[in-house]
Amino acid sequence: MLFRDKSFLAAALACALSLCSCAKEPMKGVIITGQNNHNWPVSHIALQRILEGSGMFEMDIAVLPPAGEDMAGVSVDFGKYKVVVLDYNGDSWPGPMREAFLEYVRNGGGVVVYHAADNAFAGWEEYNKIIALGGWEGRDEKSGPYVYWKDGGLLKDTSPGPGGSHGARHEYIMNRRIESHPVIDGLPERWKHATDELYDRMRGPGDIKDLLYTAYSPTEKGGSGREEPLVFTVEYGKGRIFHTMLGHCGDTLEDNPAMQCVGFQELLIRGAEWCATGKVSRKVPSDFPTETEVSLRKDYKESGR
Repeated sequence: MLFRDKSFLAAALACALSLCSCAKEPMKGVIITGQNNHNWPVSHIALQRILEGSGMFEMDIAVLPPAGEDMAGVSVDFGKYKVVVLDYNGDSWPGPMREAFLEYVRNGGGVVVYHAADNAFAGWEEYNKIIALGGWEGRDEKSGPYVYWKDGGLLKDTSPGPGGSHGARHEYIMNRRIESHPVIDGLPERWKHATDELYDRMRGPGDIKDLLYTAYSPTEKGGSGREEPLVFTVEYGKGRIFHTMLGHCGDTLEDNPAMQCVGFQELLIRGAEWCATGKVSRKVPSDFPTETEVSLRKDYKESGR
């Protein structure tokens, strides 16, 4: 169509510019990775695809040096980002990076703690306050109590013993534990998660703010026999922290059910948005899993997106 009337053309151009100015720019985030006892070369790509595929985020990747290499000059400019996604479990960060991270969180930065990132830094007291619960790396009763759901509430159990374990991977039911929170509003009370590890016997300061979902760790699978907290929020200073223990990474992007699970993906996206803004604008997708059916996105993309 040709515009012959100049005044009409000017009005149309102004309208188009107005629409462009109203479009939301993707929020900047960073995924910190590079060392992990899990398959980080796959997990960080899956995380990036999920978050960027939502159209809400533009994610940088900070790949830290391999284990044992010099970390002295490593740094991340945390101030550039609305959300930091932790996919790291390895050598200690250098002092300036640690301090910059704590300052970022204290001043209102958003942090997503993903799966084995809660294995990291057992001896870093402030980091363990940020994650609330962690496992392995020598954690025991000195690290804090076991924390699990019992008789309608969270129990802090000071019994001695190692922190962190899981049984055989399996599908399991996620149980909602709070009436309302932006991350889970509209999501089912109960839904089936795809085959994954189920972290149990986790220890730490245990200062969970909002417990979103738990799951039962069955003894017949080698689990604790307890209802374990798997998805929750933490406050640290002015910062917002979203901690998900879900998402054990598979061998390849194609064979990766725990991260291809729609439930995992939607919690990650909604949790990241909440960390960045304090709100969640995302609608619940039609392919969200039910109590009886697992739902996978094998290409990490929502239908029709």
